[in-house]
Amino acid sequence: MDHQGYDHAKAHVRSLRSFYLHAATYLIVNLVLLAINLSRDPDHLWFYWVALGWGIGLAAHAYLVFGSHRLFGADWQERKIQEELDREGKQ
Repeated sequence: MDHQGYDHAKAHVRSLRSFYLHAATYLIVNLVLLAINLSRDPDHLWFYWVALGWGIGLAAHAYLVFGSHRLFGADWQERKIQEELDREGKQ
């Protein structure tokens, strides 16, 4: 078995687990904050500021886990290397 491939897969699974725990915590905490906000002062909503701020962080975490490899991952690097080789070959 490819040891490097296994290590990469293991790291990716850790990243996924970390994100899912982050998302679950976000959901639970924000539901609790919503309940507190509605039970204490339903005319003045503030819970959404926490949800928004934390949501930005959660979105960044999601991008790192699910999206960053698409933009600047191995496939992108290989395409850029090939483009550079093609460009140098034409000169």
